[in-house]
Amino acid sequence: MTKNNNNQLVFLPLGGTGEIGMNMNLYGYGPDIEDMEWLLVDVGITFGDDSLPGIDVIMADHSFIVERRDNLAGIFITHAHEDHVGALAYLWPDLQCQIYATPFTACIIKLKFEERGVDLEGFLNIVDLDSSLDIGAFNIQLSTLAHSIPEPNSLFIKTALGTIYHTGDWKIDHKPLVGTPNPKNFNEKYKDKILAMVCDSTNVLTKGRSGSESMVRDNLVKVIEGIDNKVFVTSFASNVARLETVAYAAKKTNRHLVVVGRSMHRMISVAREVGILKDINIILSEKEASKKKKHELLYLCTGSQGEPRGAMMRIANNDFHGVEIDKDDTVIFSSKIIPGNEKKLYGMFNKLSEMNVNVITEYDSDIHVSGHPCEDEVTDMYNWIDPEISVPVHGEHRHLKRHSELAKELGVKHPTLIMNGDILRLAPGEPEVIDQCIAGRLYFDGNKLVASDSYHLSERIRMSHNGTLNITCVLDKKLKLKSPPVISCNGVDLYDDEDDDVIDSLEEEIYNFFDNSNNLSKKDQKINKKLESFTKNFIFKRTRKKPLTNIHLVHI
Repeated sequence: MTKNNNNQLVFLPLGGTGEIGMNMNLYGYGPDIEDMEWLLVDVGITFGDDSLPGIDVIMADHSFIVERRDNLAGIFITHAHEDHVGALAYLWPDLQCQIYATPFTACIIKLKFEERGVDLEGFLNIVDLDSSLDIGAFNIQLSTLAHSIPEPNSLFIKTALGTIYHTGDWKIDHKPLVGTPNPKNFNEKYKDKILAMVCDSTNVLTKGRSGSESMVRDNLVKVIEGIDNKVFVTSFASNVARLETVAYAAKKTNRHLVVVGRSMHRMISVAREVGILKDINIILSEKEASKKKKHELLYLCTGSQGEPRGAMMRIANNDFHGVEIDKDDTVIFSSKIIPGNEKKLYGMFNKLSEMNVNVITEYDSDIHVSGHPCEDEVTDMYNWIDPEISVPVHGEHRHLKRHSELAKELGVKHPTLIMNGDILRLAPGEPEVIDQCIAGRLYFDGNKLVASDSYHLSERIRMSHNGTLNITCVLDKKLKLKSPPVISCNGVDLYDDEDDDVIDSLEEEIYNFFDNSNNLSKKDQKINKKLESFTKNFIFKRTRKKPLTNIHLVHI
């Protein structure tokens, strides 16, 4: 690794900095932006909400690195959560470079590529935990931490201009149940001076510590011991330690475990494939469970965030064949309510309450711990790593700002605060944002990717708010109406308080429109535009709505 005085070391987040989810980070090394060698760390997604009708999956715009794909040395995926790996199968075909991941994550990657029908042969490299490898100009030393999924890897990224510590998602848990405990002192493991730490900010606003997975196990057993009827536990399928905890609780309380939900079965299968969850052997099918007594059953279900097609929502709606929920049964939500999902979850809680089903959440009992570090854990990490530069990522602006302030309080020489698209030079010299790039979003719409400024998407949003109005006019050679205009509408009420038919009034106004020669033209495009504007103004005055309006002219 030869040091060139003209070379620079930069960090560029394309997603996940200024938001939670959709993580995509680039490291560059070389004389300038166009001639740098690049390392891509994580390619994640986030999820759509009610403001984006028809959009379920959102990912960072990768056009910056697509334009420089010949200089992309490789992609490293730190762990298998959707917000770090979920976009890989969608975006990788544009990049066609080598991918590196540890065994559990690699299994998830294979499944995702198979589902998308993308051939990954010869491009996926499985690396050992705590191993070292070279990817272009970057030497990477893996250090496995604790998180809410197996094999969460932090990266010591060594270059000729200094070493960066990229934490990925992490927490401090000395009894994580699945995986190995965090090292007590990183300085014993990696003694090089750390130039910069790029660090998770998710829980930095929360005082104290996140808590141990072992505490959840003890508490969950105690809660289930006091229940006489069926128990349903829903959690994130990716939290393999929690799945093992539920299986352990079933065994300790003399219940049979029933796993419900495709992603739950898939995660258990992958975990077993890499040597995790070896002790979970007795899993009943829904049919077998129907022959058991209520107090003998514990169901482990997907759908902890109120997903409409998740197992828990379907069970609550009596829409899951072979699984019934009854009065005095108990549903335990062993998960955090992710911001944005409150409406769906509160709706489910109320539905279950109406059925006289007992609902237990993290607010009622200590049955969940976060996979991200709280303030005291972040403080420990800074004391261990002692970086010259702090780069907060994986958080909204308020998280990043507090993280930067904390780093300053802890004596970090150069605390920084950047957002998606900022190109931060880490070396040589003091850290500085030297350029910016487009950091947009891509939406997976139906079966293709579309840009966030897609005209079709803006039309759909407008339709969802204002409805649609369609007008067909049949014209003779003199551009006069041959017959009454055909008017149809969807999603907008064209009747006022006096039951006056707005459509009849609009029909009359359209006749008047075509009687005015100033509105007519030999070009349909001009007539369309004038009639559309005229119609919109008329409808808005009568209804205060602006429906998406389509004009069709037919000549005979």
